[in-house]
Amino acid sequence: MSDQTGLPITHWQRLWLYAVGGFVLFFLIAPCLIIVPMSFSDSTLLQFPPPTWSLRWYNEYFGSIEWRDATMVSIKVAVMTTILATPIGVAAAYALNASVLRFTGIINMILTAPLIIPVILIAIGAFFLYARIGINNTLTGLVLAHTVLAIPLVVLTVLSGFRSYDMNQERVARSLGAGRLSAFWQVTAPQIRFSIISGALFAFTTSFDEVVVSLFISGGETTTLTRRMFNALRDEIDPTIAAISTCLIILSVLMLSIAQILGTKREN
Repeated sequence: MSDQTGLPITHWQRLWLYAVGGFVLFFLIAPCLIIVPMSFSDSTLLQFPPPTWSLRWYNEYFGSIEWRDATMVSIKVAVMTTILATPIGVAAAYALNASVLRFTGIINMILTAPLIIPVILIAIGAFFLYARIGINNTLTGLVLAHTVLAIPLVVLTVLSGFRSYDMNQERVARSLGAGRLSAFWQVTAPQIRFSIISGALFAFTTSFDEVVVSLFISGGETTTLTRRMFNALRDEIDPTIAAISTCLIILSVLMLSIAQILGTKREN
């Protein structure tokens, strides 16, 4: 890279950019650097640094029936959301890439709208709609709402896979007698499988970490882990939240790492 004079830009000239990038990264990572040590505290209060070290709050989390039930609800919803959002997102990405739909731009805008619209608006709309049809505080309602939030991520991820795939390979298979679905399953899907898996991982993570929609439409036996964490933080300062947050951080990092590894394999 060079400047307007044609001379190469040195690392010293970009030092300010490195400093700004490092500051932004530190600002994003700093909360994790505080939460993780607090989760190993033996204190009944959230204190940093911890006065003493212990696994007390991890034992509290894994030994609590209420926390385990909320975790199982979140896992069930995340799995069902992944199962529902992934094929819908893949089908939508396929149609957009193949340009078999009219008004492709408008449809693409509608599919990605949940990424732009504030989640609180989606939550309020879902709450009033579900109140009319009677699916508030149900797994079905949670899965449908989370699927709306997850589909755009699947579409964008799979579309990026299609960008590096030659659709002529599928057309050749269809010209030899294979149906559209058969050609996709046997020819296209294996070559974009890393994008599909990455999209599914994003869908799972989005559902499992979602809290705003869950605050509106979950409750009782369908209380999700994130909703229970919010209620515990609002009603009482329970250090168990720090232990759960650490587990969620590890899960998110693991999912994103897997997606990154799969993306690297796809590019190679």
